[in-house]
This record gives sequence, structure tokens and C-alpha cells, in this order.
Amino acid sequence: MLSPREAVRTLPSYHPPLAGRHGLRLDFNENTTGCSPRVLEKLRQLAPEQFASYPERGPVEAKVADVLGVAQSELLLTNGVDEAIHLLCETYLEPGDEALIVVPTYSMYRIYMMAAGAQMISVPAGNDFAFPIDEVCRRISPRTRLIAIANPNNPTGSVAPEEDLRRMARSAPDAAVLVDEAYFEFYGQSILAAREQLPNLFVARTFSKAYGLAGLRIGMLVGDGDQMRAIRRVSSPYNINAVALACLPEAIGDQAYIERYVNEVRESRARLQRVFAASRIQFWPSAANFVLARVGAASSFVEHMRRRGILVRDRSGDHGCEGCVRITLGPRAHADRLLAALQETIEELGIAQGVSSR
Repeated sequence: MLSPREAVRTLPSYHPPLAGRHGLRLDFNENTTGCSPRVLEKLRQLAPEQFASYPERGPVEAKVADVLGVAQSELLLTNGVDEAIHLLCETYLEPGDEALIVVPTYSMYRIYMMAAGAQMISVPAGNDFAFPIDEVCRRISPRTRLIAIANPNNPTGSVAPEEDLRRMARSAPDAAVLVDEAYFEFYGQSILAAREQLPNLFVARTFSKAYGLAGLRIGMLVGDGDQMRAIRRVSSPYNINAVALACLPEAIGDQAYIERYVNEVRESRARLQRVFAASRIQFWPSAANFVLARVGAASSFVEHMRRRGILVRDRSGDHGCEGCVRITLGPRAHADRLLAALQETIEELGIAQGVSSR
């Protein structure tokens, strides 16, 4: 009888709660207003033959590489960061190899690593989700072939110092080291330049968050040119659809839109963190477009917010996140709606008193 591989049969399931998302969507760290108007105008201009032809990735990769200041040979456009993770697993992992993550973190690292047959090494984050560099280095072994770190991390919003990331990469010269910078725009710091000294370092970014292109599924992976040639062998030449390739130059060309949106999100993030501090609700300072907070009965909190038209994410199942929710931030108008609903929910559930939305 036909049967999947053992590694696939034992994979944990990941079922994002996408159905019935009616309300202000502050649950998936998406751009809450949408993409640049220039992208919408480009969509209206697409000709029928563009849908009938196989997509050509190269010219758009050249434009993105130019913006980043890297060689085109060092960059691969991917079907979201998820494909970048998958390609690294397919390129470097064999059954029995070790793959290392720091938990809590993005769920798909574990799934792709386990699907490749790797043995998972999960290192718990330190106090207040600090990056546990000493323990990470201690757990690196000759069998370590892939390390994946989100920076800023999801769902905590915490960051790993660049010095620690460099030390980790130097400590694992035989491992591919992925630094996932999906929330780079909200943080503003990158380890990208370190790839020149660290040939085992890879940096992933996405256009799903700040750029508002989650529905087009487009991201990128940057790394040493020789290593990227190996990864391209695994990648499909048609992995990015024609619509995404047509729209991406317009998205990256409108940096004024990105700057405005990011600045508003940072302002909203500061407002939310001030509210949590004033209400004596535990939260963790975030460098991303979301904040993680401990509210007690997370499922009840999520439902009360949903009744008020605000969707937030229950993260209480993540390591160290018992009773926690993650709340995405958008521009000021969305923050106004969020904080009004938050105050009512806090008062209704008796979590804290005296909340101000300013």
C-alpha cells in the first residue's frame, strides 16, 4: 500500500485560523490598509498575454538586488519566505541531520525541517524571550546543518543582537544559518552585510508585511553566490507568478508609501505598549508590527475582541506564551478602533482598571 514517508506521517499539523475573518484583521501581522496605489494601478494595466506566458523572474530579481545593493547572483525571489525555508531544507538537510530553532518562533521552520527528516533541536528563549546565545552555541554539533532564527521574532517581537547572530554563524560553519527578517521594515536593522564574512549566512525577507502583498506570495532569499547557485537547482524557474512579478517593481518603487505606513505602525505600537503598561498587563517590547501580551484567559479575550469587530491571535499554545495574545498594529485610525475595543474588553473581563487610549 502506498504510504507517505515516516517523516511526513509524524509531522505536526499547522492550521492557521483563516476562515471567518470578519472584522479589523489584527491577527496575522498583515498590512491592515493594503498595498501601494501604484500596485493597484499596475494590476489594472495587465494585458491578457501576460497571464498566458510563463513568468520570467530574472529582470525583477535584478531590480530587487539593485535596491538591496547585492549581486543578482546572491538573490532569489521566492514564493513567500515559506518557500525560502523549504528550499534551504531541501538543499542542506538529510535524514538524521540536526536542525536548530529557538522557541517560541514561527511554526513552519519546524514543519519543513521535520519533513526533510531532520532531528529537531529546540532551544528555549531566555528570560523575557531574550536570545539564548550561549545555549544555542552549546547545542551546535557536527550534525547541525540548519539553524533558523526570526529577527525580529514571531510571536514575541524580540530581537537577537547582531553580535550574537554572527557568533552563532561562526560557531556552525557547516550549517546553513537563516536569519528571517520578515519584519525588517518595522525594526530597521539588518544582518545582510555580514554575508560577506559569513558564507553560511542567509537572509530572508518578505513583501507580505509592510508592503501589503501577502496575497501575491512573494519573498526573497539572499546569500553567498556559490550557495545560492545550489539553491537555484532546487527551485522551480516559475515559482513566482506573473502578477506578483509585474507588481513588485511598483511596490518597491513606492518607498514613500512604505515609510508612511511603517511610521504609523511604530506610533500605534508605542500607543498599545503604553496602554498595557498603564493597565499593568504584562507585555514584551516589540520591534515588529505586533505586540505579545499576557491577558490570562486568551481564548475568552480573543472572543470578546471579536465581538467588537477586532481580530487578535491566541498564542497561548506557543512555548512560554501561556495566556498570551498577539495583536497586530496598523495606522492611527485602526489603533483608535483597537484601543477602544481593548479598553471595553479589559473592563468587561476585569483584567485591569484605568486604561487610557492615549
